[in-house]
Amino acid sequence: MKRDLMEILCCPVCKGDLELRVSVEKDEVVEGVLRCASCNHEYEIRDGIPNLLPPDFK
Repeated sequence: MKRDLMEILCCPVCKGDLELRVSVEKDEVVEGVLRCASCNHEYEIRDGIPNLLPPDFK
């Protein structure tokens, strides 16, 4: 996932801002977590792909 994507991403549940926590980064974010500052839901980033499915659909 490219860091520039953070400018347009929002929480699919409440539309709040997402905070990025990176575990592995090379040219882009490979592993990490996107956490909503408003509702505290977390969305995993694995193999450079953020999983933004709402918790009810996981």
